[in-house]
Amino acid sequence: MKNLLYYDTYLGGEKFAGEEALWISKNPYWSMNYIGRITGENFSGDFLKGALLNVPFDKPFRGPEKYCNGEYEYNCSVKGDFEWFQGRETIYFKGKEIYECYFHGGLIK
Repeated sequence: MKNLLYYDTYLGGEKFAGEEALWISKNPYWSMNYIGRITGENFSGDFLKGALLNVPFDKPFRGPEKYCNGEYEYNCSVKGDFEWFQGRETIYFKGKEIYECYFHGGLIK
């Protein structure tokens, strides 16, 4: 759609922060901020990307509630809805937490 504009910017690597934002007809509409860090060994960016590609339609924030592949497990908990929300995602490797990210956002008026 020509009237939609989306940005995702971030800084960092092992410790990072970012923002996603959506404009409709050049007006800011929605935004989400996030901050996270790698907390253990064996982090896989490919695994995280795989989880984020499975974002549910009704909760378009980060990833699904649970996603597993091999010895990796992704978990995401969200309070709220598209208009106002906050959440946390984690990745575990062999049952040990190795990554965490906090996020929040909502509609802009």
